[in-house]
Amino acid sequence: MPDPVILVTGANGQLGTAIKQLSVLYPQFHYKFLVKHDLPIHQSDKVEAYFNEIQPAYCINCAAYTAVDKAETEKELAMLVNGEAVGVLATVCKSTGTKFLHVSTDYVFDGTGTSPYQEDDFTNPVNYYGVTKLQGEQLCMQYNAESIIIRTSWVYATHGNNFVKTMLRLMKERDNLNVVNDQFGSPTYAADLAGCILSVVAANEAAGKRWTPGIYHYSNEGIINWFDFATAIGKLSGSNCQVHPVPATAYPTAARRPAYSGMSKEKIKSIYKLVIPAWEKSLALCISELQ
Repeated sequence: MPDPVILVTGANGQLGTAIKQLSVLYPQFHYKFLVKHDLPIHQSDKVEAYFNEIQPAYCINCAAYTAVDKAETEKELAMLVNGEAVGVLATVCKSTGTKFLHVSTDYVFDGTGTSPYQEDDFTNPVNYYGVTKLQGEQLCMQYNAESIIIRTSWVYATHGNNFVKTMLRLMKERDNLNVVNDQFGSPTYAADLAGCILSVVAANEAAGKRWTPGIYHYSNEGIINWFDFATAIGKLSGSNCQVHPVPATAYPTAARRPAYSGMSKEKIKSIYKLVIPAWEKSLALCISELQ
Protein backbone atom coordinates (compact mmCIF):
# COMPACT_ATOMS: atom_id res chain seq x y z
CA MET A 1 0.00 0.00 0.00
CA PRO A 2 1.39 3.45 -0.90
CA ASP A 3 1.58 6.04 1.87
CA PRO A 4 -1.60 8.11 2.26
CA VAL A 5 -1.30 11.49 0.53
CA ILE A 6 -1.96 14.72 2.45
CA LEU A 7 -2.69 17.65 0.16
CA VAL A 8 -2.06 21.06 1.77
CA THR A 9 -3.40 24.23 0.13
CA GLY A 10 -2.01 27.67 0.98
CA ALA A 11 1.40 26.07 1.47
CA ASN A 12 3.31 29.39 1.46
CA GLY A 13 1.30 30.95 4.29
CA GLN A 14 2.19 30.90 7.97
CA LEU A 15 0.30 27.70 8.72
CA GLY A 16 1.11 25.92 5.45
CA THR A 17 4.82 26.58 5.99
CA ALA A 18 4.60 25.34 9.59
CA ILE A 19 2.93 22.11 8.42
CA LYS A 20 5.68 21.66 5.82
CA GLN A 21 8.36 22.09 8.51
CA LEU A 22 6.63 19.60 10.85
CA SER A 23 5.82 17.05 8.15
CA VAL A 24 9.21 15.34 8.66
CA LEU A 25 7.89 14.13 12.03
CA TYR A 26 5.04 12.32 10.23
CA PRO A 27 6.89 10.22 7.62
CA GLN A 28 3.96 7.81 7.31
CA PHE A 29 2.39 10.30 4.87
CA HIS A 30 3.26 11.56 1.42
CA TYR A 31 2.69 15.32 1.03
CA LYS A 32 1.59 17.63 -1.77
CA PHE A 33 2.07 21.29 -0.86
CA LEU A 34 0.15 23.59 -3.19
CA VAL A 35 0.45 27.34 -3.63
CA LYS A 36 -2.00 29.65 -5.41
CA HIS A 37 -0.72 29.12 -8.96
CA ASP A 38 -0.57 25.30 -8.59
CA LEU A 39 -4.34 24.88 -8.37
CA PRO A 40 -7.17 27.46 -8.61
CA ILE A 41 -9.22 26.03 -5.72
CA HIS A 42 -12.38 27.93 -6.75
CA GLN A 43 -12.57 26.08 -10.10
CA SER A 44 -14.33 22.81 -9.42
CA ASP A 45 -13.41 21.09 -12.72
CA LYS A 46 -9.68 21.69 -12.15
CA VAL A 47 -9.89 20.69 -8.49
CA GLU A 48 -11.77 17.49 -9.37
CA ALA A 49 -9.26 16.57 -12.10
CA TYR A 50 -6.33 17.16 -9.74
CA PHE A 51 -7.88 15.12 -6.92
CA ASN A 52 -8.65 12.25 -9.30
CA GLU A 53 -5.03 12.27 -10.44
CA ILE A 54 -3.37 12.58 -7.01
CA GLN A 55 -6.01 10.68 -4.98
CA PRO A 56 -5.28 12.40 -1.66
CA ALA A 57 -6.45 10.69 1.52
CA TYR A 58 -6.61 14.09 3.25
CA CYS A 59 -6.94 17.72 2.23
CA ILE A 60 -5.87 20.41 4.72
CA ASN A 61 -7.13 23.79 3.56
CA CYS A 62 -4.78 26.54 4.77
CA ALA A 63 -5.55 28.79 1.79
CA ALA A 64 -7.27 31.98 2.92
CA TYR A 65 -7.76 35.64 2.17
CA THR A 66 -6.50 37.14 5.44
CA ALA A 67 -6.31 40.92 4.80
CA VAL A 68 -9.05 41.81 7.29
CA ASP A 69 -9.25 45.54 6.47
CA LYS A 70 -8.89 45.09 2.70
CA ALA A 71 -11.76 42.58 2.74
CA GLU A 72 -14.13 45.52 3.36
CA THR A 73 -13.45 46.70 -0.22
CA GLU A 74 -12.17 43.53 -1.97
CA LYS A 75 -15.39 41.72 -1.13
CA GLU A 76 -15.62 39.50 -4.22
CA LEU A 77 -12.06 38.21 -3.89
CA ALA A 78 -12.41 37.62 -0.14
CA MET A 79 -15.66 35.67 -0.64
CA LEU A 80 -14.19 33.69 -3.55
CA VAL A 81 -11.24 32.44 -1.49
CA ASN A 82 -12.79 32.18 1.98
CA GLY A 83 -16.30 31.15 0.97
CA GLU A 84 -16.85 29.69 -2.50
CA ALA A 85 -13.51 27.86 -2.79
CA VAL A 86 -14.14 26.10 0.53
CA GLY A 87 -17.46 24.83 -0.85
CA VAL A 88 -15.65 23.52 -3.95
CA LEU A 89 -12.99 21.71 -1.90
CA ALA A 90 -15.59 20.23 0.47
CA THR A 91 -17.69 18.96 -2.47
CA VAL A 92 -14.73 17.41 -4.31
CA CYS A 93 -13.42 15.84 -1.08
CA LYS A 94 -16.80 14.19 -0.55
CA SER A 95 -16.97 12.82 -4.12
CA THR A 96 -13.39 11.48 -4.00
CA GLY A 97 -13.54 10.09 -0.45
CA THR A 98 -10.90 12.55 0.77
CA LYS A 99 -11.03 13.59 4.43
CA PHE A 100 -11.34 17.40 4.55
CA LEU A 101 -9.89 19.61 7.29
CA HIS A 102 -10.55 23.35 6.96
CA VAL A 103 -9.10 26.19 9.04
CA SER A 104 -11.40 29.01 10.17
CA THR A 105 -11.28 31.93 12.60
CA ASP A 106 -12.46 33.48 15.86
CA TYR A 107 -13.78 36.37 13.72
CA VAL A 108 -17.01 34.43 13.10
CA PHE A 109 -18.04 35.71 16.58
CA ASP A 110 -19.16 39.28 17.32
CA GLY A 111 -17.00 39.68 20.42
CA THR A 112 -19.79 40.54 22.84
CA GLY A 113 -19.07 37.40 24.89
CA THR A 114 -17.35 37.50 28.27
CA SER A 115 -16.37 33.85 28.66
CA PRO A 116 -14.63 31.53 26.15
CA TYR A 117 -16.79 30.78 23.11
CA GLN A 118 -17.98 27.20 22.65
CA GLU A 119 -18.05 25.65 19.17
CA ASP A 120 -21.86 25.80 18.95
CA ASP A 121 -22.23 29.38 20.23
CA PHE A 122 -24.09 31.90 18.09
CA THR A 123 -21.98 33.30 15.23
CA ASN A 124 -22.41 36.93 14.20
CA PRO A 125 -19.34 38.42 12.47
CA VAL A 126 -18.78 42.18 12.77
CA ASN A 127 -16.61 42.55 9.64
CA TYR A 128 -16.70 41.25 6.07
CA TYR A 129 -13.67 39.00 6.55
CA GLY A 130 -15.64 37.24 9.31
CA VAL A 131 -18.68 37.01 7.01
CA THR A 132 -16.60 35.25 4.33
CA LYS A 133 -15.04 32.82 6.81
CA LEU A 134 -18.45 31.96 8.24
CA GLN A 135 -19.76 31.36 4.71
CA GLY A 136 -16.82 28.98 4.17
CA GLU A 137 -17.74 27.05 7.33
CA GLN A 138 -21.39 26.82 6.29
CA LEU A 139 -20.63 25.64 2.74
CA CYS A 140 -18.10 23.16 4.11
CA MET A 141 -20.63 21.48 6.39
CA GLN A 142 -23.49 21.78 3.88
CA TYR A 143 -21.57 19.94 1.14
CA ASN A 144 -19.49 17.61 3.31
CA ALA A 145 -20.76 16.88 6.82
CA GLU A 146 -17.77 14.59 7.45
CA SER A 147 -15.40 17.59 7.48
CA ILE A 148 -13.39 18.90 10.41
CA ILE A 149 -13.22 22.68 10.88
CA ILE A 150 -10.65 24.16 13.27
CA ARG A 151 -11.19 27.78 14.29
CA THR A 152 -8.09 29.59 15.43
CA SER A 153 -7.03 33.12 16.43
CA TRP A 154 -4.18 35.65 16.42
CA VAL A 155 -1.85 33.41 14.39
CA TYR A 156 1.86 34.25 14.27
CA ALA A 157 5.00 32.44 13.09
CA THR A 158 8.68 32.91 12.35
CA HIS A 159 7.73 33.53 8.69
CA GLY A 160 5.12 35.67 6.96
CA ASN A 161 3.58 38.92 8.19
CA ASN A 162 2.18 38.88 11.71
CA PHE A 163 1.85 40.88 14.93
CA VAL A 164 4.96 39.45 16.57
CA LYS A 165 7.26 40.29 13.67
CA THR A 166 5.69 43.74 13.25
CA MET A 167 6.20 44.51 16.96
CA LEU A 168 9.83 43.33 16.87
CA ARG A 169 10.50 45.60 13.88
CA LEU A 170 8.74 48.63 15.39
CA MET A 171 10.46 48.14 18.74
CA LYS A 172 13.82 48.43 16.97
CA GLU A 173 12.74 51.60 15.13
CA ARG A 174 10.94 53.46 17.93
CA ASP A 175 11.27 54.41 21.59
CA ASN A 176 7.51 54.37 22.24
CA LEU A 177 4.56 52.34 20.93
CA ASN A 178 0.82 52.55 21.53
CA VAL A 179 -1.03 49.21 21.52
CA VAL A 180 -4.74 48.47 21.94
CA ASN A 181 -5.70 47.11 25.37
CA ASP A 182 -9.47 46.55 25.04
CA GLN A 183 -9.55 43.65 22.54
CA PHE A 184 -9.09 40.23 24.13
CA GLY A 185 -8.23 36.86 22.62
CA SER A 186 -5.61 34.13 22.44
CA PRO A 187 -2.41 34.09 20.38
CA THR A 188 -1.69 30.95 18.33
CA TYR A 189 1.81 29.89 17.34
CA ALA A 190 1.49 28.41 13.84
CA ALA A 191 3.87 25.57 14.74
CA ASP A 192 1.53 24.48 17.57
CA LEU A 193 -1.54 24.64 15.31
CA ALA A 194 0.33 22.65 12.64
CA GLY A 195 1.15 20.01 15.26
CA CYS A 196 -2.50 19.88 16.31
CA ILE A 197 -3.67 19.41 12.70
CA LEU A 198 -1.15 16.68 11.89
CA SER A 199 -1.95 14.83 15.12
CA VAL A 200 -5.69 14.93 14.24
CA VAL A 201 -4.91 13.43 10.82
CA ALA A 202 -2.49 10.88 12.29
CA ALA A 203 -5.13 9.78 14.82
CA ASN A 204 -7.23 8.54 11.90
CA GLU A 205 -4.36 6.39 10.63
CA ALA A 206 -3.63 4.92 14.07
CA ALA A 207 -5.20 1.66 15.31
CA GLY A 208 -8.27 3.42 16.76
CA LYS A 209 -9.16 5.27 13.50
CA ARG A 210 -10.38 8.46 15.15
CA TRP A 211 -11.85 11.02 12.72
CA THR A 212 -14.58 12.95 14.52
CA PRO A 213 -16.22 15.47 12.17
CA GLY A 214 -17.40 18.87 13.38
CA ILE A 215 -16.13 22.26 14.50
CA TYR A 216 -13.25 22.64 16.97
CA HIS A 217 -11.39 25.54 18.55
CA TYR A 218 -7.60 25.73 18.85
CA SER A 219 -5.29 28.45 20.14
CA ASN A 220 -2.58 28.60 22.75
CA GLU A 221 -3.76 28.61 26.38
CA GLY A 222 -4.51 31.95 28.03
CA ILE A 223 -6.62 35.00 27.14
CA ILE A 224 -4.89 38.39 26.89
CA ASN A 225 -5.19 41.72 25.10
CA TRP A 226 -2.91 43.08 22.36
CA PHE A 227 -1.12 45.35 24.86
CA ASP A 228 -0.27 42.31 27.04
CA PHE A 229 0.98 40.52 23.93
CA ALA A 230 3.16 43.45 22.84
CA THR A 231 4.55 43.92 26.36
CA ALA A 232 5.58 40.25 26.47
CA ILE A 233 7.20 40.52 23.03
CA GLY A 234 9.23 43.52 24.25
CA LYS A 235 10.31 41.74 27.42
CA LEU A 236 11.27 38.45 25.71
CA SER A 237 13.22 40.25 22.98
CA GLY A 238 15.05 42.49 25.46
CA SER A 239 13.66 45.68 23.90
CA ASN A 240 13.79 49.02 25.73
CA CYS A 241 10.84 50.40 23.74
CA GLN A 242 8.07 51.71 26.01
CA VAL A 243 4.65 50.15 25.22
CA HIS A 244 1.59 52.22 26.17
CA PRO A 245 -2.01 50.92 26.42
CA VAL A 246 -4.65 52.73 24.33
CA PRO A 247 -8.33 52.01 23.55
CA ALA A 248 -9.31 50.64 20.12
CA THR A 249 -11.05 53.96 19.41
CA ALA A 250 -7.57 55.53 19.20
CA TYR A 251 -6.83 53.27 16.22
CA PRO A 252 -9.78 53.34 13.80
CA THR A 253 -9.54 50.54 11.20
CA ALA A 254 -11.57 49.82 8.06
CA ALA A 255 -12.89 46.61 9.63
CA ARG A 256 -14.24 46.34 13.17
CA ARG A 257 -12.58 43.77 15.44
CA PRO A 258 -14.39 41.63 18.02
CA ALA A 259 -13.71 43.00 21.53
CA TYR A 260 -13.51 39.48 22.98
CA SER A 261 -12.75 36.30 21.06
CA GLY A 262 -11.45 33.85 23.65
CA MET A 263 -12.38 30.30 22.64
CA SER A 264 -12.84 27.13 24.69
CA LYS A 265 -10.51 24.31 23.58
CA GLU A 266 -12.04 21.63 25.84
CA LYS A 267 -13.62 19.74 22.92
CA ILE A 268 -10.43 19.25 20.88
CA LYS A 269 -8.40 18.50 24.03
CA SER A 270 -10.78 15.79 25.15
CA ILE A 271 -11.43 14.13 21.76
CA TYR A 272 -7.86 14.27 20.45
CA LYS A 273 -6.04 14.11 23.81
CA LEU A 274 -4.05 17.28 23.09
CA VAL A 275 -1.88 19.14 25.55
CA ILE A 276 -1.90 22.79 24.47
CA PRO A 277 1.05 25.01 25.41
CA ALA A 278 0.55 28.34 27.19
CA TRP A 279 0.89 31.38 24.92
CA GLU A 280 3.93 32.70 26.85
CA LYS A 281 5.87 29.46 26.32
CA SER A 282 5.20 29.38 22.58
CA LEU A 283 5.94 33.08 22.14
CA ALA A 284 9.32 32.60 23.85
CA LEU A 285 10.09 29.73 21.44
CA CYS A 286 9.17 31.82 18.41
CA ILE A 287 11.20 34.84 19.50
CA SER A 288 14.26 32.72 20.30
CA GLU A 289 14.02 31.20 16.78
CA LEU A 290 13.69 34.65 15.20
CA GLN A 291 16.71 35.93 17.12
